[in-house]
Amino acid sequence: MTQPLTYRQHARVTLALGLPLVGSHLAQMALHVADTVMMGWYGVTELAATVLGASSFFVIFILGSGFAQAVMPMVAAALAEGDETQVRRDTRMGLWLSILYGLVCYPLFWWSGPVLLALGQKAEVAALGQDYLRIAGLGMIPALMVMALKSYLAALGRTQVVLWVTLGAVVLNVGMNWAFIFGNWGAPEMGVRGAALATLVVQGASVLALGLYAGWLPALRRFRLWQRFWRADLVAMGRVFRLGWPIGLTGLAESGMFQASALMMGWIGTVELAAHGIAMEVAALAFMVHLGLSNAVTIRTAHADGSGDMRGMRDGGLVGIALSVLFGLAMVVLFLVIPAPIIALFLDMAKPESAQIVVMGTVLLALAALFQLADAMQVMALGLLRGVQDTKVPMALAAVSYWGIGIPSSYVLAFGLGWGAVGVWLGLVVGLVFASTGLMWRFWAGYRRRGMVAGLAG
Repeated sequence: MTQPLTYRQHARVTLALGLPLVGSHLAQMALHVADTVMMGWYGVTELAATVLGASSFFVIFILGSGFAQAVMPMVAAALAEGDETQVRRDTRMGLWLSILYGLVCYPLFWWSGPVLLALGQKAEVAALGQDYLRIAGLGMIPALMVMALKSYLAALGRTQVVLWVTLGAVVLNVGMNWAFIFGNWGAPEMGVRGAALATLVVQGASVLALGLYAGWLPALRRFRLWQRFWRADLVAMGRVFRLGWPIGLTGLAESGMFQASALMMGWIGTVELAAHGIAMEVAALAFMVHLGLSNAVTIRTAHADGSGDMRGMRDGGLVGIALSVLFGLAMVVLFLVIPAPIIALFLDMAKPESAQIVVMGTVLLALAALFQLADAMQVMALGLLRGVQDTKVPMALAAVSYWGIGIPSSYVLAFGLGWGAVGVWLGLVVGLVFASTGLMWRFWAGYRRRGMVAGLAG
């Protein structure tokens, strides 16, 4: 009988899986930052159109990413059960569904101009946004395939390659932006369309690199991922679809809550919106650590579930939560002790409005101290639940917490009670606390039920 791992060993394994994924998520953010900074050098209207186009792409991407994310727990569980055929079947159908989703949603990108105009955007910005999306929209398929392959490789413990490919994508993106946005190195000057083309090239190169690694690395050839890829597997497709669509809607509900909070900040004032944007960027950077740990916990929970290791599931889950809490507490100290210097990093302090933004941002980072722990616990709970392939009820819990509690709380506190920007953020904290509490209860109650069934079976 195999000796159970100690908590220290659980922590070592979780960090070995999670830290490369953390780096990959941070590198993914760097892609967005690079696009924003370089378009800002090109022009204000072009920057607005690129930000609008990229955020529109992201919303549609998040909805479709559930199928790719579903691959991770399914592959980990199949691997634990020793079923290599199922590993291949689930991954292929995750890729199939990603491709089908990309084909279905492309017309939205092609005719995005009238939609952006209907949403109140200026005609020039809407036209440039449509130019961006018509090119960038072609990248939906490779972007989702990249996520599916990352999920597949992470579930197989190949997280290092996920990190290195993402870092390579950042370098390639900067170079392609420099060429196509500004017309350097003999390339045509394309502005907004250049940024979209650069993104498309990076996504294509990323899927090619990961696809080659996944298909032809000697250690992975036994899975025969690309063999007869064109053959449909309706049973496996149904499994991936049922697990994946709630994941996509959960992500959409959460990202939608933060988009709504930005809209409410815009109603309050420009300074508040600017401070909100900076504080959110800082919180998002910290969140990437929790997200990487959550991915690692998903893999380890799925593996424990597939092998029937109830103690391993419990101990691995507790260690993952503890690691996330420890990092969250470190961020709480950072946000409370040096908030002003952090905010100032994003500003030109010579401008007169910068001092006001720093003051407001300092208040919001103090609230982000509460935000950190609540957000960490909800994403860890989602990771645990996805590890046992429980996604439908968590989707409902998250939607109610974010939209039934969080957004209404933000509105009432900000405008009903007159607390302004502070009220918006407190409402977000309330929603996230409800989500983390409900989701954690869901996992641990299910764990107890699984333990009782395993005890009876034993």
